[in-house]
Amino acid sequence: MKYIDEFRDGDSARHIAANIAAEVQPGKRYSFMEFCGGHTHAISRYGIAGMLPDNVRMIHGPGCPVCVLPIGRIDLAINLALERGVMLCTYGDTMRVPASEGLSLIKAKARGADVRMVYSATDALKLAEQHPEREVVFLAIGFETTTPPTALILRDACARQVDNFSVLCCHVLTPAAITHILESAEVRQLGTVPIDGFVGPAHVSIVIGSQPFEHFAEEYRKPVVVAGFEPLDVMQGILMLVRQVNAGKAEVQNEFSRAVTPEGNVAAQNLVSQVFELRESFEWRGLGEVPYSALKIRPAYAAWDAEVKFDLHYKSVPDHKQCECGAILRGVKRPVDCKLFGTVCTPETPMGSCMVSNEGACAAHYSYGRFQAVALINIDQVATR
Repeated sequence: MKYIDEFRDGDSARHIAANIAAEVQPGKRYSFMEFCGGHTHAISRYGIAGMLPDNVRMIHGPGCPVCVLPIGRIDLAINLALERGVMLCTYGDTMRVPASEGLSLIKAKARGADVRMVYSATDALKLAEQHPEREVVFLAIGFETTTPPTALILRDACARQVDNFSVLCCHVLTPAAITHILESAEVRQLGTVPIDGFVGPAHVSIVIGSQPFEHFAEEYRKPVVVAGFEPLDVMQGILMLVRQVNAGKAEVQNEFSRAVTPEGNVAAQNLVSQVFELRESFEWRGLGEVPYSALKIRPAYAAWDAEVKFDLHYKSVPDHKQCECGAILRGVKRPVDCKLFGTVCTPETPMGSCMVSNEGACAAHYSYGRFQAVALINIDQVATR
């Protein structure tokens, strides 16, 4: 297939769905976690869950970098913009993430802070060069996909000696989070989140390759299928997982072979290694402290590290008491299990991070699946009477 519409063909989707239905074993339950928010969005948008047999369950993972950004990190950025007077640049979705005291970056902007949405890391560096009299800070977030562009602007800022530019680095790493989930009590001890395999992230794997996921197949005996974000990609990935489970296998398979290789983008990896090093620990919203799960700027680039430049100290802040984002990000609960979902918490007025980005589980479910879910709940209630 060559064109996007071919990966959204209805007849092909029904054919794959029929194969899945034919190959699942009666009486056996299959639980697969799609780690990446892009997959969550595709599953909701294209009604993939409704095409799967009843004994195949998709569990939404924490794979949206906006969703896992903890309140304390947003607070640091707001403080820089409101109290320190910097020009704070970041991606659009990040501006709406709820922080402390009912604030967000976009609300801080309404209070007079100079907060600007940029489409790329390069835009932030250009603003610093255009405004040499101002301190410009780029709030950098994302998984391995968006880390190379941040590394590139740090290298360029150093080479061009743009002294009024710095980066508040919040880049996190996918494999460490998967390990944390597999080691969690919900998975290993309590069994409240049964995971038979993973739909591996697509764009992340373009950078890091499929090899880093071999650890989960070998150590934890969990099959991983790296799949693209189009609906046929996701469905084919699920079929490949079903076949592995039926055969008792735990391997890494690459459905997204048109873009992903085992070794990934080595040039991008080398650039990231040149500029960044591992943090010993980093807080993820919903997951808590995750060891060696994030990057920090190397000492050689300390002059462009906002945490060093402004002497920032991170403070953990708990989520809203009624918000279930933490449980949803861990796969323990679904969006409709939250009392705030669809009433107090909507994409226009998000109370939690899962409702901000369109890749967040709550936002995707609100846009594409909330009415169906309510109907299913009502059917379940009738059936139990």
